[in-house]
Amino acid sequence: MNYNNRKFRPLKSSKNAETSEETIFCYKQENHIVTSEYSGGAIVKGHLMGTIDAEGVIEMCYHQINTAGDLMTGRCTSKPELMTNGKIKLHETWQWTSGDKSKGNSVLVEI
Repeated sequence: MNYNNRKFRPLKSSKNAETSEETIFCYKQENHIVTSEYSGGAIVKGHLMGTIDAEGVIEMCYHQINTAGDLMTGRCTSKPELMTNGKIKLHETWQWTSGDKSKGNSVLVEI
């Protein structure tokens, strides 16, 4: 699985997420390391960094600043699904490491 130069947007997210369909993630990959810058909707600017295993699963940490000016941080496991159109769908399980430390799920689709 190669994530380099792929863009994703949330298809659905838990209510405690700050992402929305307006949030765009721009992924870069070098070997087994993935990074992304993202923004849109309630997120002014965000970054993630993680590692990719042999099945394409990403273990990552993220930080972002929302429109209220809050710095939010978290961890996420993202499992890929290759769709019939050749694009990737990411099934994510995440938890805030700041704020209320709640957990959630999101689905991102490649655009």
